[in-house]
Amino acid sequence: MCGRLALTTPPDAVRSFFEYLDQPNFPPRYNIAPTQPLAVVRQDFGKRRFHLLRWGLIPSWVKDPGSFTLLINARAETAAEKPSFRAAMRHHRCLIPASGFYEWRRTPEGKQPYWIHPANGDLMAFAGLWDTWSDPDGGDMDSGAILTMQSNRMMSGIHHRMPVILKPEVFDVWLDTANVDVREAKKLLVPVEDDFLVADPVSTRVNKVVNDDEDVQRPVSEDEMVLAHAKPVDSRSGKPAKDDSQLDLF
Repeated sequence: MCGRLALTTPPDAVRSFFEYLDQPNFPPRYNIAPTQPLAVVRQDFGKRRFHLLRWGLIPSWVKDPGSFTLLINARAETAAEKPSFRAAMRHHRCLIPASGFYEWRRTPEGKQPYWIHPANGDLMAFAGLWDTWSDPDGGDMDSGAILTMQSNRMMSGIHHRMPVILKPEVFDVWLDTANVDVREAKKLLVPVEDDFLVADPVSTRVNKVVNDDEDVQRPVSEDEMVLAHAKPVDSRSGKPAKDDSQLDLF
């Protein structure tokens, strides 16, 4: 799955890559987490536009968002059939700009985070879905999820799922919900080439959402990885302490 990402590419470069009309100015984000604002590109009246929404899709039919499961990812294989994503696959497809994302590999010693990013360049597009939820008082909230699929060969050594990455030549097709039906759109959800991404081990600082700085992407040495894997010990019992970081939500 994908539970953390980053968008550190300068705004002008993001606008050039996605070719949207707006000229937003936004700061670099090194550790974007669920429920936080997420940049997306949508097609409005035939034009690409930049939007911000809440990461964690809430379908329009939900009565109480507070008791609804946080949907940060949607499985590409089944999204078109699932009640939570079916309407969004038909009418609300989007692109999610990302400089890279984080994933955790399970080891006997613990979970090792990796910063995963394009081998050439510093920007890519995830396939995404969005929806608008309206509260009884008339307020609207846009929210979204990232589509994921079975990992390619490179990613499979870290995690069995990865975001669906779309190339610029298919942006128009994916966004055109008026003329491109779900069956055709699903054909775009294919694994990216094995050499498209590279993965760098990083420190467990990225586990905590408050650490939103460039140091969370600093590659660590093998020795540092061992230290990162070490589980904290409860000083009273001598047993491994409970890990209460947000990573446990993934």
